[in-house]
Amino acid sequence: MAEISAKLVQELRQKTGAGMMDCKKALKENDGNVDESIDWLRKKGIAKADKGSSRIAAEGLVDTYIQADGQVGVLIEVNCQTDFVARNEAFKALVKNLAQQAATTDSVESLLAQPYAEKPSVTVDEFIKETIATLGENIQVRRFVNYSLTSTPGIADSYIHTGGRVGVLMELTAQSALAAANAEFQSLAKNAAMQVAACPNVEYVSVDQIPVEVVTKEKSIEMGKDDLGNKPENIKEKIVQGRIDKRLKEMTLLDQPYIRDQSISVEDLVKQVKSTVGEEIQVNRFVRYILGEGIEKNEMSFADEVAAQIGAK
Repeated sequence: MAEISAKLVQELRQKTGAGMMDCKKALKENDGNVDESIDWLRKKGIAKADKGSSRIAAEGLVDTYIQADGQVGVLIEVNCQTDFVARNEAFKALVKNLAQQAATTDSVESLLAQPYAEKPSVTVDEFIKETIATLGENIQVRRFVNYSLTSTPGIADSYIHTGGRVGVLMELTAQSALAAANAEFQSLAKNAAMQVAACPNVEYVSVDQIPVEVVTKEKSIEMGKDDLGNKPENIKEKIVQGRIDKRLKEMTLLDQPYIRDQSISVEDLVKQVKSTVGEEIQVNRFVRYILGEGIEKNEMSFADEVAAQIGAK
């Protein structure tokens, strides 16, 4: 059996919100495998499906670039070591410039190899190293995504929340350029992006986009829950199906109550806008970045941070 360290228990606690002893028992039952332990806790009804508790903070910024005509949109995350540097104007300017430059490339590696737009005599990578030397901290372009609608009527829009800690890039498509230029259509893109930022469990546009393997896993978890143990198989199936239907809707944008009017769903809102523009429109895709999601952050006291900054000078 794998050794169950305090660090492993703490990691599982952060990801599930379950108690220390429950986490330790889950890890023992699953030979130290964190993912299997999460499923085990969920089957016991001890842990929730909410991914929010698994997000470990790291510093930096999530930012966006939207081309003036809305045909191109970018969402980017750039990390640094401390919030002090994340608030620095030079760092903010770097992130904003990188977001715009990422509109024309398809990977972090190719972005780093480009001439830096604000100083073409050096590459992006070289300019970042210059900035590292100036600010005294490591800086990493972690990830970005870009959407382009140059051949399809539609719009890309974005929403940045909590000072660059959460960002969403949204793409809507229409049948004509006239519909894409409609103010109601364009407002829908912004409001849908805000909705995704407000709903951390939302991962898909609609239920039919959810992969079969995700549905299968959810069914396996529900079927294994202790409260179903003594129920007849046909009753168990009905209960499980009801729970799965509810869970899948929690994961989809169109099934959410609209944040500005809880009496309607996002799908209802889309139908209203369709009626206004007079043609079919589609919430096509979205992506959400949460700053530092999944990154282990070094625990450092404020005094240690100051000492590190002084030592870097």
